[in-house]
Parts: sequence; structure tokens; C-alpha cells
Amino acid sequence: MVKIVKREMLYGINSVLEALKAGRRDFFAVYIAKKKISQRLEKILILAEAKKIPVEWVETLQLKSLTGTDQHQGIGAGTSPFPLSGISDIIDIIRQDDTNHLLLLLDNVVDPHNLGALIRTALCVGVDGIIIPKDRSVSPTPAVSRASAGALEHIHLARVTNMVNTIEVLKEKGLWIAGMEKTSGESIFFSDLTGHVAIVIGGEEKGMRPLVKKHCDFLMSIPQAGPVSSLNASVAGAVVMYEAFRQRLFTTPSHLS
Repeated sequence: MVKIVKREMLYGINSVLEALKAGRRDFFAVYIAKKKISQRLEKILILAEAKKIPVEWVETLQLKSLTGTDQHQGIGAGTSPFPLSGISDIIDIIRQDDTNHLLLLLDNVVDPHNLGALIRTALCVGVDGIIIPKDRSVSPTPAVSRASAGALEHIHLARVTNMVNTIEVLKEKGLWIAGMEKTSGESIFFSDLTGHVAIVIGGEEKGMRPLVKKHCDFLMSIPQAGPVSSLNASVAGAVVMYEAFRQRLFTTPSHLS
């Protein structure tokens, strides 16, 4: 029986460069638009040659056809799909030691740009892993890698069938589950986000599903002064992740001491 090898087309300089650096995908070919060479593209060429990956120079219209977009920045790459982590891989990271583990759970996030932005921030603040549901969620597509500026290529991301069951498993491993809910009266600035914590962020329109919300240990919100009713998922996620980052690395607020 002939084995069918799944492939997808990465595009954008950062996506291709970071995928090459991460070394987690198989590369079948790199496609570069003629007359588009730059210093950043030269870095990709050097890495591709070192890894003995074929490089093809193509016309811009051909590259648009290959990648399915005109946002390719002059480069595309035929690769294996993004290597998802298993939930066990992420749980194995969590040990009852002195490290304060931080996970990100995304429920109902369907916009690839929001997922990409959340992944980018998560990598910046040292999130140990991201968990998304198989249903009602955007997949880690090349568009997500592009939106994450290549951060997707370095993150541990798992897809699970049942988010509620996963939350219960994380609780058994010693994590507190903190859900973002705009109607909560508890501010993120008065929530303890040190220790082993999993932050749950809901989707762009409906937020967390009721059953997921019910299984959170506590809910918190971001204080707002303006007339807009809420922040979108990626902005809210960035704010709360950096508050967790601040608490863990820089200071312990007096109300938490």
C-alpha cells in the first residue's frame, strides 16, 4: 500500500524561517519569488541549503497560486502538517516542583488571526502549552502560523475531544483553572496567577461554553474605563497573560502576599 504523505504550504518569511529553525516539520521544497531576495530571505536560503532542502525560484503569480494568498512575502514552503502535541505531552511538562507552570486553554476561538496572536503572546511569556478543542476551534493552519509570526512553530499545542474532561485532569495534576469572564467582579489584578495555573479564554462572540465556565475554579475580568463593551480574545488574552507574567517574575502584589 502506498503511504499518502500529508502536506501543507507555509507562507510568509517568519513562518518559514521559524519552522526551519524549530526543526519540527519535514520540508519538501522552498519556493521563492524571482527578484524578491532580501537579507531575511537569504537566511532562509542558508538554512534550506544546510538542510539539503530543494529551493525553487518561481514567478510571483505562481507563488500566489501555490500558497493560495498574495500575503506570501515572496516565499512559500511545502511541509508536513504542524506537529500537534498530545495532551499527555503537555501534562508531562507539569511536575510538582518549584516551577510555576502556566497553560492556556482556548474555548471557541475560531478566528485564525486571534489564535495566531494568542500563540505569539503565549510564547513570549513562557506558556508551557496551549490546549484547544477539536470542535468549535480553528486548526493550526499556515494562516495561523503566519498570524503568529512563526511562534506556532515553537509552541506545544494539543487538540482535545473534551475540554471539560481535560480541565478535570489538569486539576488532578494540581493546576488552578482561571476563566476569563467579562461579567466577573474579580479583577485579574486581584487574582493570584502564580503557581500552577491554566487560563481559559473564550471565543470571539460567545466566550466560554457554559459547562467549561462551570468547571473553572474562579472567574476574572479585565477592568475597563471606556465605552466599548469588551476586548477581543487576542487582546484580552495578551493582557491576562502578561499580568500572570508580571506576578511570576517581577513582584508579588501586596494583596497576594
